[in-house]
Amino acid sequence: MAARTERRDFYEILGVGRDASPDEIQRAYRRLARKFHPDVNKDPEAQERFKDVSEAYDVLSDPDDRKRYDMFGHDFRHVPDGVDAATWARGRAAAGRRDRGSRSRGFNQDGRVDFDTDGFDPEEIFRDLFGSARRPGWGSVAGADQETELTISFDEAFHGGTRSVTIAGPNRTRTLEVAIPPGVIEGQRIRLAGQGGTGSGSGPDGDLYLVVRIAPHSRFRLEGRDVHVELPVSPWEAALGTSVSIATPGGAVQMRVPPGSSCGRRLRLRHRGMPNPRGDAGDLLAEVKIKVPRTLSDDERRLFEELAKSSTFDARRRR
Repeated sequence: MAARTERRDFYEILGVGRDASPDEIQRAYRRLARKFHPDVNKDPEAQERFKDVSEAYDVLSDPDDRKRYDMFGHDFRHVPDGVDAATWARGRAAAGRRDRGSRSRGFNQDGRVDFDTDGFDPEEIFRDLFGSARRPGWGSVAGADQETELTISFDEAFHGGTRSVTIAGPNRTRTLEVAIPPGVIEGQRIRLAGQGGTGSGSGPDGDLYLVVRIAPHSRFRLEGRDVHVELPVSPWEAALGTSVSIATPGGAVQMRVPPGSSCGRRLRLRHRGMPNPRGDAGDLLAEVKIKVPRTLSDDERRLFEELAKSSTFDARRRR
């Protein structure tokens, strides 16, 4: 896959207008997450598309981040507080920079995080604007924000928790206790204030953003905030209907299986999916899987044979 030289607009990625409401943004994200999630879409580019969609939603669903993104575009994480959009745009034009923010190299084989930069220099921008970064009143430049990926388990994403992360930088190595909020989703960023690039002069250090990646679970599968799980039922339960106990990330609950439920039918439990600190939790979707006995007792065989003789149902007839 060819390398991308330009970052796409977050609104364009989600397919919404710049005046889209929070509900419209959430609906667009859910639709695209179902389409591009790597568990359901095996296209080689699906994973990258899903990362783009998750990043766009993470920013546009947060009112403060969305406001700063509308003002500064993809530079919004690198802009010091108190700088207006016009000043920043003039500085970027004067410095000849274009979407060249600081990026991390990620975790190395020792489990540490190494950082590198690709030429982004806030001090140079302020030199171009004001003649010198050391000019009185402009002698302090904030450090650049940085980011890397953090892989967590499904249970950590659902319930929250803490994780020790060792950060290796050019001047220091430190171990941080990272608080993982409940309901964090794939692609969401966890902000560690003051743990990014070192500021110059008396400028504050930048922030470190941990981009969340959620490891696969043996039972549950995530699509956005919706949780998918298989629901095994017997042939007679599927035919007659029943109420069964089903495991959810938050604990076992009772679910009603309607009569005549065929294999593949999806049953929904609203708000039993991934928590959402900004609104309603996702849903849990249970897919019916009809299981038959490997061996039959004499009575079971007799009853099945009687059913086969008396039933007019044809499973292969198209309806």
